[in-house]
Amino acid sequence: MNPGRRRGSVQVAVAAALAAGLVGGLGAFTFRYAEGLSYFSTDPRACVNCHIMRDEYASWQHGPHHAVATCVTCHLPHAFVPKMLAKAEHGWNHSKAFTLQDFHEPIRITARSAQHVQDNCVACHAEMVSELVHGSTTDQDAVRCVHCHRGVGHGARN
Repeated sequence: MNPGRRRGSVQVAVAAALAAGLVGGLGAFTFRYAEGLSYFSTDPRACVNCHIMRDEYASWQHGPHHAVATCVTCHLPHAFVPKMLAKAEHGWNHSKAFTLQDFHEPIRITARSAQHVQDNCVACHAEMVSELVHGSTTDQDAVRCVHCHRGVGHGARN
């Protein structure tokens, strides 16, 4: 092999290793700084790693569901795979929004997350609400639980 070619391939390998190390190191630092492992738990305190969720967390602590439901209970699907997919989607969206500082204050729930909340309300209270939701044939004509019970999950809002 030509010594010049070998030196060039070594330089490429070193540059690739440095780039991979930089990306990996920056990723690891960011994951640690953002307390990434906490998001694998169901602890509601993980939701207040970002300052924008503090009002929601505080109002949940004073809300009627505090003793029986956490953020995950209401805001994520209950089945394992859909829950992990939703957590990944939330993590990506939140990371992007906070990194780019393009989030709305106060934070707003997405349509998909609102559907998770609705599904979980109906699942937990199925016996009580089955007659109310029985006649709904589509999401558009369904009565949303939070239409009347907005403060149940997070308590009274100022």
